[in-house]
Amino acid sequence: MLKFLNALLILTTLAAPAFAGGAGRIATQDEVAAWDIDIRPDGLGLPEGSGTVAIGEKVFENQCAGCHGDFGEGVDRWPVLAGGFETLTSDRPIKTVGSFWPYLSTVWDYVNRAMPFGDAQSLSADEVYALTAYIMYLNEIVDDEQFELSKANFLDFPLGNEGGFYSDDRPTTEYPFFTEACMAGCKTSVEITKHASGKDVTPE
Repeated sequence: MLKFLNALLILTTLAAPAFAGGAGRIATQDEVAAWDIDIRPDGLGLPEGSGTVAIGEKVFENQCAGCHGDFGEGVDRWPVLAGGFETLTSDRPIKTVGSFWPYLSTVWDYVNRAMPFGDAQSLSADEVYALTAYIMYLNEIVDDEQFELSKANFLDFPLGNEGGFYSDDRPTTEYPFFTEACMAGCKTSVEITKHASGKDVTPE
């Protein structure tokens, strides 16, 4: 029996691709597909399907309102989903889908990927479209309860703060600044001049 197991191990090792430390294997197509569920801002990755505001409201009441409130106002410290318009420059900005998020695809992707809490990826594509439509309704992006969101009209609704985001340019603007070696007049020591402790810098 031991000789058989050793032979089987040798054959398996010879047949399998080499990995660091001899562990792991190449993922199957089904495993890759299970992870490849992201939705891009241009709509790439969206599945077929549709859902109305009215249906989304019912799904929201059953699956989401316990944490986010009936109207997206948030329960206790759970995230607020609606409102917060024109608060981003205030001392207490309210970052919601309507006030802060840049793309509707982020809403669809996150709901599909991570919600409802504790039962992620249990919603159908139609339910995710319906929930996204209802969240749009809560944020006054649409005003008709019979409005139906689908793959076909998804890109017709840009969010208000899309212009508040821009591409990460740190590789060209910051990286050279922090990697260039100081050659003259450099500091010889670093001193801590202030401490945040006791300053009550964290808002309640």
